[in-house]
Amino acid sequence: MNDATPSDFTRDLVRWSETLAGIARTGLGFTQNLYERERYEEVLHVAADIKAAADEALAVRREQDHFIQEWMESVGEGVPGYVTPKVAIGAIVGNDDGEILLVRRPDSGVWLYPTGWADVGYSASEVAVKEVFEETGIECEPAQLLGVIDGQRMGFSRFGMYMLLFHCRATGGSLEGHPLETDGIGWFAESALPEPTAGVQWWGPMAFAAISGASGVATFDPPRDPVWRQSSP
Repeated sequence: MNDATPSDFTRDLVRWSETLAGIARTGLGFTQNLYERERYEEVLHVAADIKAAADEALAVRREQDHFIQEWMESVGEGVPGYVTPKVAIGAIVGNDDGEILLVRRPDSGVWLYPTGWADVGYSASEVAVKEVFEETGIECEPAQLLGVIDGQRMGFSRFGMYMLLFHCRATGGSLEGHPLETDGIGWFAESALPEPTAGVQWWGPMAFAAISGASGVATFDPPRDPVWRQSSP
């Protein structure tokens, strides 16, 4: 009997569908063979079926054709068509009072550290500094890389995404929230975090340890054993 919870199984469905779709889109980006293209497009249909089933389990109503069209529109050619996870940057910013800088997202109403997609032309740490200033008006400097997180595995992304999480020290500026990206900003002590603060149970201890001066090796998600439910022969 399967001892996985429904949410675990739904998360597996999403992972399987995105993996299959990634393989198919990469194949479409590299092959010129019409027969191979037909096979890859058939794989996309299978992936869309799986994802539609996952959405149904989550009470989200989107049809199979929606996913196929979305995936087909993202197919590139050659190396640009090689499908990889998106990259996001997060910044844990602390001040001299041991407080953390948080922003409230207008779409969800949840509080979280400043985050943003990695922009072309910037290093990861430059994106962290840029996002913090754009979202909050606070100037900061990167201190250390805290970790590399698989967003899909952690359950806060429904597509392939890696989060590079930096610890930064505030160096200046003043609180001024971005009118479109934030619905509230502020400095908060560990014992007085606002509700709801997303994911604080896993990143909170690491964040406040870094803010208090602790340094350590960057964390990462350990490999699954096995990576898939059945290992390759």
